Amino acid sequence: MNVQEQIEAKLIAALSPDILEVENESHLHAGHAGSPNSGDSHFKLTLKASSLDTLTRLERYRKVHSILAEELAGPVHALSISFK
Repeated sequence: MNVQEQIEAKLIAALSPDILEVENESHLHAGHAGSPNSGDSHFKLTLKASSLDTLTRLERYRKVHSILAEELAGPVHALSISFK
């Protein structure tokens, strides 16, 4: 399972999202400082989950970051999140 699939699987299991789009944008950042050039380092999420509706924006970010803690500590260099 690649990093994108891991992200999708973890978010689906934890949040049962209504909308989940995970875009691998690593190719747009190849060669910049801090980029591991692995092809699986920069991701953009679009997410809508009713389980997040009662949380503040900051709490939503914290929740997603806690779910993806392993990926953020390892292969993922940057994660952009858009909540719907």
